[in-house]
Amino acid sequence: MSTRLKHRWSIGHNYLSGITAADWWRLLDANRFQVDAVYWHRAAVISLLSLFNSFHRRREERLFDKKIEATEITRPPLFILGHWRSGTTHLHNLLAQDDVNFAFANTYQVVNPHTFLTTEEANTRRFAWMIPDKRPMDNMALSFESPQEDEFAPLLISLMSSYLGVSFPRRESFYNRYLTFDDATREETWQWMEAFRWFIKKLTLKYGRALLLKSPPHTARIRLLLEMFPDAKFVHIHRRPDEVFQSFRHYYDTAMWHTYLQRPDRSRIDDEIIARYRELYGAFFRDLPLIPAGNFHEVAFGDVERDPMGTVEGIYQALDIPAWEKVSEKISRYVSTLDGYEKNRLTTLTAAEKDKLRSEWGGIYQRWDHDIP
Repeated sequence: MSTRLKHRWSIGHNYLSGITAADWWRLLDANRFQVDAVYWHRAAVISLLSLFNSFHRRREERLFDKKIEATEITRPPLFILGHWRSGTTHLHNLLAQDDVNFAFANTYQVVNPHTFLTTEEANTRRFAWMIPDKRPMDNMALSFESPQEDEFAPLLISLMSSYLGVSFPRRESFYNRYLTFDDATREETWQWMEAFRWFIKKLTLKYGRALLLKSPPHTARIRLLLEMFPDAKFVHIHRRPDEVFQSFRHYYDTAMWHTYLQRPDRSRIDDEIIARYRELYGAFFRDLPLIPAGNFHEVAFGDVERDPMGTVEGIYQALDIPAWEKVSEKISRYVSTLDGYEKNRLTTLTAAEKDKLRSEWGGIYQRWDHDIP
């Protein structure tokens, strides 16, 4: 793969734009301030923004901390699970049309978890021009108001996430412990859980509805999510593993270039994808029996594509979600806007690559009745 530094001068699409100054210093210190010179401009922008974030964080804490502490999460969330590039965003967008049962975390909120209660209204208008209409890794619509994966919020609060291994790839193996938290200390796990709970309480304070949450890493954290939310419901979406592999490889070559702060080693990408897939689904299958009966449902990406309305109605029936008649029209209107959506054109796998996937992921193909390539 090419070692050319794509999007080297990009300062957008970087979740660290929402970090506060003290946390940014702690993160740099943990990585021995090893930001490569080719990305110093990104670090400079993050440093400048962190000062503004710190100012607004102190203001928001004065205004809302007591209210957040007093907020109770009485309505269990619905978690969308699935490996990256399995259709989780598509399913998230479909279910997010339901504003009767659910609220969701949007792009602005997950990147500004400390400040969104006081800054969102003004900044989403002021800086809307900075957000491109589509995501860099596919053609999905993007805006500050778009439903977004919540992983970024506890990351910025706790500084614990496997995503930090993208920004600082030389410590990727260290940050990978925060995918499943199996190898994290109990103190680290508790800190992450408290950070996530605090963010959920802020969203609950703002919306007062059950939350619809989507983040691929949650697929490996069922045990932790149930510890926090015993009555939570889950819907898992799966896709042909070879398609996931191809699409995730494309993701590495698009979106990830925008967040590096160190030169990446691109020679290991395929092995990283294969290992992460095994680790994520190893934890998922291990903990799946912990979910109470009636609180889990599974769908196939192909079914969501072919029959989105029927598939979503099946979710509502399986998980006993009320008011389908009220929300189905809104979901149907959203589906009608997807006509003409153009999917990524992915490279064809070689015979050797197919052999490797057959060897590494054969059990997954069989579990979901996918033909092994």
